[in-house]
Amino acid sequence: MRRAAPALLAFAAVRLLGVVVLAIWAQTAGKSAHKLLSGRWDSLWYQRIAEHGYGYTLHLSGGRVHSDLAFFPLLPWLEHSLAALTPLSTADAGLAVSWLASLAAAWGVFAVGDRLYGRRTGILLVVLWAVLPVGIVQSMAYTESLFTALAAWSLYAVLTGRWLWAGTLASLAGLTRPVGAAVVAAVWAAAALALHRDRAAWRSDRWMLPGALLAPAGWLGYVAWVGVRTGSVTGYPDVQGGWGNGFDGGAAFARFVGGRLTAPPFVGGVGLLVAVALLLWLWLRGVRQGQPLPLLAYTTAVLALALTGAGYFGSKPRLLMPAFPLLLPVALALARLRPRRAVLVLGAVALVSAGYGALWLNGSGPP
Repeated sequence: MRRAAPALLAFAAVRLLGVVVLAIWAQTAGKSAHKLLSGRWDSLWYQRIAEHGYGYTLHLSGGRVHSDLAFFPLLPWLEHSLAALTPLSTADAGLAVSWLASLAAAWGVFAVGDRLYGRRTGILLVVLWAVLPVGIVQSMAYTESLFTALAAWSLYAVLTGRWLWAGTLASLAGLTRPVGAAVVAAVWAAAALALHRDRAAWRSDRWMLPGALLAPAGWLGYVAWVGVRTGSVTGYPDVQGGWGNGFDGGAAFARFVGGRLTAPPFVGGVGLLVAVALLLWLWLRGVRQGQPLPLLAYTTAVLALALTGAGYFGSKPRLLMPAFPLLLPVALALARLRPRRAVLVLGAVALVSAGYGALWLNGSGPP
């Protein structure tokens, strides 16, 4: 904790700035910052599950069916438990879980960066993750903070050879979001590499195979439960299809980008192309810098799942938020600057991020 303290303080300061700017913006617009953070869009679905369990379905025009089975159970379980044990409402319990999880996530992100490249890089990596343009989601009653916390600490456990912890945290990540499969990929990639280097590695480390086998239990368990509940082997993909989600190899996303490149104004399409190119460049930089295989496997899976999925394309930036290893090349570059210059750069970005987050949440569409 002492080693991570500067990173956690910097993270808390950035998040406080974002919430304050949101509160001022919402007050000016006649809205409630509390409601924006805790009671809109996906947050309402999680609260309904926490209060009443699964079973709610919304039928929309055009034959689309929105079932709450699309939402993984760990966050509503935690919301229900905290609301039962404290005077907090379900909405406030969701906020409390998210805020505590965001600190745990920042600590895990620091631990990974510190382990690989030293304390200064670890601190900068945390601040970069905090000042992402969609960083305000880290303060919402959403699952991004909880998932990132579980994923980061699972990755750290893999890097330090704590296989049972890695598998347990990966299993919990699999109960949080569909992208939990990316954490499983990281654990399995590390185990495969260890066995490739030494076929008897599972004998010298008796927890490696149990940890690897435990990793997919949460994700597989929930998907199987939805299959039983719906009476179909393809139950969960069918539920996602009712929301217009699914995986099509990126065809829908390509059409979305193409539509903005062929009709004025073209800046939206160009901006999306630049953003995707930047993501791929950061991934390639990570490969060239020799990031450990578990991190590369995790980041690759998160990128692939986000960019090849159909659905609401405005959500893709927050879906990419857990891919924090993509920020390591930037953190290493900032670490080479003088501290004062790095602080000025990150401070300016934090202000822009706070303003963008307030604008984003005060808009009409969900993040």
